[in-house]
Amino acid sequence: MTHKIVNGKLQLPEVTLVAMTSVNVKETIKAMLYSMKGIDFGDAVLITDKKPFGLPKSIRYSHTSKLDNIDAFNYKMVYELGDHINTDFAMIVHADGYIVHPEMWREEFLDYDYIGSPWPMPKDGDTTTYRDVNGNICRVGNSVGIRSKRLMDYPKKAGIPWEGEEAYGKMWFHEDGFICCKIKHILEKEGMKIAPLEVAVYFGHEHMIPEVQGITPFCFHKWDGTNSVYPNFFNEGLWNKANKGLRRLHGKLHKAIRG
Repeated sequence: MTHKIVNGKLQLPEVTLVAMTSVNVKETIKAMLYSMKGIDFGDAVLITDKKPFGLPKSIRYSHTSKLDNIDAFNYKMVYELGDHINTDFAMIVHADGYIVHPEMWREEFLDYDYIGSPWPMPKDGDTTTYRDVNGNICRVGNSVGIRSKRLMDYPKKAGIPWEGEEAYGKMWFHEDGFICCKIKHILEKEGMKIAPLEVAVYFGHEHMIPEVQGITPFCFHKWDGTNSVYPNFFNEGLWNKANKGLRRLHGKLHKAIRG
């Protein structure tokens, strides 16, 4: 399928833009709006515990219980996300990761059930990180990415148990690692596909690994390396607060001078 460009915007009717959070909500909304600048999605939904005041009409509110810790987020992204999605795919964004180059869209991104930014190779001596059940190194994951509706629905429908991954003497529960490593073999047995490294490098960048050098990505996650040029809505908030503080100080000084 070739997606149309209408009035300068890419048309992705089968994709929902989605974010799930109970923190940094204002920044997350800004990231969603930025992601929509060059794309018309089939739907856009913010999943949170309370409808934000002034939520743009272009973004739908969908309720979840409060995500009061990272473990709750990771769990719900695996077992609840699909309940909020009505299209064949979802593009997941965060306050610190979103679409920055809609012009870099590739039709092949929707050939897979999961695509996200590439992961680096495990560090020397690390025998557990970024590995599937058979010990094979997994190079593609990251939460900011596209997932198919069938993948989002599968863990809950199939009753897949929520299990962590032990590394560095601690048990970790990461939703992207759970899907792209822990249960990868199960998903593949069901006919689902995770994008290969050679495609993912054009989709998104998080780690500044050699394979992404010189490539302009469709999206990004975290302001590292070449990603540092993208808008940081947290800094924008700090800048606004600083300006308000300066204006208040100026007002006080003005009153003092006038007596």
